[in-house]
Amino acid sequence: MARVSYLTPEDLAPADRELLARNLNLYRAIAHSPDGARAFAAPALYVRHHSPLDPRLRELAIIQVGYSSKARYEYAHHIEIGRSVGLSDEDIRAIAVESAGGESHLTILERAVITAARELVASPALSDAVYSKLSEKLDPQRIIDLIISICTYCGVVRFLGALEIDLEPDYEHLLDEFPLP
Repeated sequence: MARVSYLTPEDLAPADRELLARNLNLYRAIAHSPDGARAFAAPALYVRHHSPLDPRLRELAIIQVGYSSKARYEYAHHIEIGRSVGLSDEDIRAIAVESAGGESHLTILERAVITAARELVASPALSDAVYSKLSEKLDPQRIIDLIISICTYCGVVRFLGALEIDLEPDYEHLLDEFPLP
């Protein structure tokens, strides 16, 4: 059970009701601070709608953040988003394989992306080896946007965990398909 109530549009001033355009528990909780909600959403909106970073790479990184953090909410939501940008179920399952030390079908770049996410979940530093692999395939802007993506979602999973935000029932089946460790 969440530590704050989930708001409805009627709970908000008319100018803030757009914050609940999507009826998701994360938004319904964070709307207690409308200006905070807008500020919190800005980096995620940038990487999702304006960044030149390949959305498949972005979603691999975000799903890895959710997986490594055991953040049910983030993991399930981004599995759905990942599928919508072209990730296959095999791509998503590769995150568990690679996280366990195995080798999957993912490309060298894709493996570097999820390794970067694992490293940044565990520590505020990125290894030279991973950075080198990223820089072989990505220009500086895309590397920055990848790191913004990973760091933003490291913050999101902490927000979700701190407030114990509940996963909506419509997403539960994804955790059966793609179990967390």
